Amino acid sequence: MSPRVEDALLVFYIVVLSFPFIFGTNGFLMIYYYFKYRDRQVAQKGELKELPVVTIQLPVYNELYVVNRVVDSICSLDYPKDKIEIQVLDDSTDETSAIIAQKVIEKSGQGFDIKHIRRGSRQGYKAGALKYGLAQAKGEYVAIFDADFIPRVDFLKRTLPYFTDEKIGLVQTRWEHINSDYSLLTRAQAIALDGHFVIEQQVRNKAGFFINFNGTAGIWRRSCIEDAGNWEADTLAEDLDLSYRAQLKGWQFVFMKEYTSPAELPADINGLRSQQFRWTKGAIEASKKLLPRVWKSKLPLRVKIHSTVHLSASMVYPFVLLIGILQVPIVFIKHSGHYDATFIMMSGFIFAFFGSFMFYLYSQKDVYKDWRRRIYLFPVFMAGSMGLSVNNTKAVIEGLLNKKSEFVRTPKYGVTGKQGSWADKKYTQKKINWVSITEFALALYCLAGIVMSIVYLEIAAVPFQMLYFTGFGTISYLSIREAVLAKKAAVRVVPNAQPVAEQIVK
Repeated sequence: MSPRVEDALLVFYIVVLSFPFIFGTNGFLMIYYYFKYRDRQVAQKGELKELPVVTIQLPVYNELYVVNRVVDSICSLDYPKDKIEIQVLDDSTDETSAIIAQKVIEKSGQGFDIKHIRRGSRQGYKAGALKYGLAQAKGEYVAIFDADFIPRVDFLKRTLPYFTDEKIGLVQTRWEHINSDYSLLTRAQAIALDGHFVIEQQVRNKAGFFINFNGTAGIWRRSCIEDAGNWEADTLAEDLDLSYRAQLKGWQFVFMKEYTSPAELPADINGLRSQQFRWTKGAIEASKKLLPRVWKSKLPLRVKIHSTVHLSASMVYPFVLLIGILQVPIVFIKHSGHYDATFIMMSGFIFAFFGSFMFYLYSQKDVYKDWRRRIYLFPVFMAGSMGLSVNNTKAVIEGLLNKKSEFVRTPKYGVTGKQGSWADKKYTQKKINWVSITEFALALYCLAGIVMSIVYLEIAAVPFQMLYFTGFGTISYLSIREAVLAKKAAVRVVPNAQPVAEQIVK
């Protein structure tokens, strides 16, 4: 390798490292705000003189394994029946619709105002369904739950008192994970989501930054939705989009860290892939749409800067992928011994790693008594994030290039605790795509880099390369394994899906 090529690669590598470094060091800033505003109350609860009418929207698309469960949970809320309107917004194309129809008949017979709403198409996907239902809604307030959630019985009585403040437009609750102990995959997801909810959402809310509705487990003031321009389907992150538009209008949000809404994590890797892809691509689409509005607004500079970091955070994935690819040639360059001073300087980039670690450490310590046991899985989470970088880089590129794609919902299978299975279910992915093959090739590539590092005695590079090898290798292995198991299961559509759904609910 010529000196000129080595110089160019090293400069490129430093540039690539700089982006994750910036986002990683943001973890320290979040921890600083976490302690600074730890005791701040975002909003005060008032007393409702009269219980308002609430519309509860349940957007559903092919959820035969969990739809009965969420409807039963909603009908168990501790709130007067005559004050609740339930909309099951059903865009399903399978037997889920028949299950819903039967459940609606059952609950209507019990005195519930429950409606089975079908549009005849998926136009606008989830945003389209929510907007369609809102036009027919009776409630002054609108609660939204995805099909995999199991709201607590006191959800409305705990959230509604915040709306006595006329400026409050949304109350968002923290997600709780009913199957976090199911596997290493779900445990790693729990760490990632806890970081978002316990640190990001809480800190942003208390520090006066913008937060986002998480698409579910929250309740809106209807007039806030309408004042912000209603649901729009031009991004895959309709929740993030509406959240920013509402806050730009002056509405305030409340995040309830201490109150949780239980939900099911994706138990299969391909379900997680589709979720991560949608979230990543949607965030990129939303950032392109919203950042010009943020910077044209009269918001304080600190809010504009933090909003930029918030909205553009998904941009880190292509750089994470590039770092993994560049590891091997960098080993050769370092071994040459010509750039020792440069590599000593570059060791400062490890600072960002500690920022991320502190971020997730305090997210676990804040809400779990067994946080020490949980934080041991941080390397697993890191490896998984690296392993998903191919999938999420594809999402970033498509978002930047304005390539439109279908809203692919994350399939759920009624998995709770350590019980249940996904392999024999209808929605499992049965094809091995090029992303999985690319990840497998990258795992072999990183393995070669580990061998070279050992041969050249560049031992300091091995732990980092091991994370990439483990991430790419595990993600690709799980994807291929799940596709094989799904094929072997010879999944077929159940002719009478009613007993299947009822069995899951029981």
